[in-house]
Formats: sequence, C-alpha cells, structure tokens
Amino acid sequence: MTDTSDILVVFDCDGTLVDSAHNVLACMRLAFEDAGLPAPTDLAIRRSIGLNPDAAVRSLAAEPLDDPILEQIVSGYKQAFFHRRLQADYHEPLFDGVREVLDHFAGRNIAMAMATGKSLRGVNIVIEKHSLHGYFGSLQTPDHNPGKPHPQMLEKAMLAAGTLPERTFMIGDTSFDMMLAKNAGCRGIGVTWGYHDDSDLLESGAEKLINRFEDLVGIIEAD
Repeated sequence: MTDTSDILVVFDCDGTLVDSAHNVLACMRLAFEDAGLPAPTDLAIRRSIGLNPDAAVRSLAAEPLDDPILEQIVSGYKQAFFHRRLQADYHEPLFDGVREVLDHFAGRNIAMAMATGKSLRGVNIVIEKHSLHGYFGSLQTPDHNPGKPHPQMLEKAMLAAGTLPERTFMIGDTSFDMMLAKNAGCRGIGVTWGYHDDSDLLESGAEKLINRFEDLVGIIEAD
C-alpha cells in the first residue's frame, strides 16, 4: 500500500465541497442594488467566486469604486449572507461523494486542510451544518491571509501539517485555486462541477481534472 503519511490535501470550499452558488448570486446582486448600482450578471458573479469579497466586488464593478462604496457593497454582501443563513430554507449542500472521500482520507491518515475565499465564520457554519468536525487540520481564510491566488494560504497549511509543496495537492473549482497551487509550488487538481470552465482550470495550471469526487482517491494514493 502506498505511503500517504506525508501527503496534504487542501480543499477549496464553495464550488468544491459545497454548492453555494445560489446564495452567493442572490447576496451579491442585493449588495450592488442596495448601493444603487446595477447588479452584475450571474455569469460574472460565478466567475468571481473564490476571491475574497473585496476582490470579488472590485472585479464585478462596471467602473472603479471609491473605498466607501466598496466597503458598503462588501458589508452589504456579508450582511445579506448572514441574514440568509438564518432563513429556514437556507441550503448549502455537500456535493456528491464529499463525505465518503473525506472519511477515506481520514482513515488513511492523510492530512487535510481548507483554503477558501469564504470567511472563517462561513466556513465554521459549513462545518457545523454538515458535521465536518475533525477532518481539517487547518482552516485558511481571508480573515488572516491575503486572498487567492497569493500563496500564503497554502504555505500556512503546509507549515501546520509539516508537508512539502511537491506532496501537497490543492483541490478546487476555479482558476484562482489552480493559480494558488502554482504560486505555492503545489499540485493543482481541478474539479469540473464548480464555477469555472474546464479550459480555465487547465490554462491556469491544473495538473488533472476530475469529474467525480471519488476520482480524487486514485490520484492521491497513486502518487
């Protein structure tokens, strides 16, 4: 059996572990509209998922934003998400196969972490809602890191796990995830069920693409 004790698998959250697009779309549209600006298109918002909120809002604005307007939209987005999570019909499901693969890796003592543009509060809500306690050795979020594709999230995850870049895999659905992996000297594996096209993932450095979460097991354990 392949020795996996020195491997670290780092997961993005939105679009990789959980399907949150419908919530992100609604909250971002509302934040722009409340600031008196036209709402971005759904396609544009989907392509911004994975960035930290400040960077996402800047990328979606039709014109450069003054700091007060930027702060208003970002704050409005966060507040909209907070209130949305309180609704009885709030839904942010795990993608198929996620729990089974996490269980498998945990059983093989493969270290895992999360690196995401989602806030730490949002990540903890996902963990609580889906009972994902104990899987991730570290949670890397924009609360204490520069946003993707700056390499710091992966650098801190590797430091916490005691692993090397060549034995670290970044699993994500966006070009930002693949660029993060490249910038940190790690290996990027793109998932095809998320928010960026397959071609975007490959062009930004994905080593491989997977169509099912279960396909990740063979890639990691064959290394």
